[in-house]
Amino acid sequence: MCGRGALPPLRLTRDTCAEPWRAGRCRCVVGEVSAGAGTLGEWRRGGSTVTGQGVSAVRRRRPPTPSPSPSRRQGVLVPSAPPARPVSRHQRWNVHRLPRADGRTFLVTGGNAGIGYFVAEQLAGTGATVVLGSRDPAKGEAAMATLRSRVPGARVRHLRLDLADLASLKTAVDTAVDTLGLDRLDAVVHNAGVALDDPPRRETADGNEVMFGTNHLGHFALTGWLAPLLRAAEAGRVVTVGSFAAKSERLDLNDLQSRHDYRPKRTYGRSKLAQMYFAAELDRRLRAADSTVRSVMAHPGGALDSLTPSRPPVHVRSLGTRLRGLPAGLVVQGKDAGAWPVVRAVLDPEAAGGQLWGPRVFGLRGRPRPEPVAAYLTDPEADAGTVAAHLWDASCERTGADPGLGLT
Repeated sequence: MCGRGALPPLRLTRDTCAEPWRAGRCRCVVGEVSAGAGTLGEWRRGGSTVTGQGVSAVRRRRPPTPSPSPSRRQGVLVPSAPPARPVSRHQRWNVHRLPRADGRTFLVTGGNAGIGYFVAEQLAGTGATVVLGSRDPAKGEAAMATLRSRVPGARVRHLRLDLADLASLKTAVDTAVDTLGLDRLDAVVHNAGVALDDPPRRETADGNEVMFGTNHLGHFALTGWLAPLLRAAEAGRVVTVGSFAAKSERLDLNDLQSRHDYRPKRTYGRSKLAQMYFAAELDRRLRAADSTVRSVMAHPGGALDSLTPSRPPVHVRSLGTRLRGLPAGLVVQGKDAGAWPVVRAVLDPEAAGGQLWGPRVFGLRGRPRPEPVAAYLTDPEADAGTVAAHLWDASCERTGADPGLGLT
């Protein structure tokens, strides 16, 4: 049901251009190495190399008959896409002055709290319609009231969405169409998640381990049901929110449900890693089908409540909590800043499919920039394409959905 077909396997390298020119060849010459940057498009296209793992200054040698000049951001060459609200290629991304997105509609799962709330607040400030997806209608209403107090005139709606209940997701999408009047979706942000601290292992009503079932399988199935709305947009996006916690984990393909090796922290990290493999494989399939929909990844770095500004009743920070969190602010950041890479992945017309966006400073804090995906998806014991294919097929089997069919 979910076969890959005769497509080339997913292969990751640290020295891959984020998006090579569609015609001709180019070579990115490093002027100064500062941070890794790369994406997952190279296994399909070829024709570009980068010296080193990342660049902060780039010189280009154009081919004799170059294709239209690509844009250059953060030392990465990417083609100019026709955005709904263009951003000058010479303009630096400003997290406090985002491009307008009037007339566009975004769905943020888990948008009633945490990083999801700040993603929704920042997107609402661009003039877009933002739909908060959450299980609890009361918390959703409270989040909408808080958001409207911060963004006067905000266009915000709530959609009851329970990612742990796979059977309910089609009904939720039908409600979005029939009750909220959605006829297209410019982006869905897969942000909602469950993180458990203590044993015992728990399962959803569908019999899935609760973190894997909610964080990965729920979003996998939701993408399939949202496919018609994403295709109806001019350039739909699926933005998957990963986690720094995934960087130290590897998927056990024989125990995806953590039945034999359940440790809450490890299981959470693996569930987020599964999301990132899904996003990478979705990008591969979208490119192979020449789809207008993009699959982009982002992660918030280190984001603490103690460094997060108050948004009562969604989040209340006491003076004592704020003072105790000050030393940590040298290394990590608040959840408002943790939302920056996610928002850029949604709005930036130059954010290419397959890219991963994270905080600039050691991936823990700071303004958003591209990161090397291979740092997360490289497994010394398995080929990345094999892992992605196995996970995709297993996810299809557990959910009965195949997002690739609907989006391609």
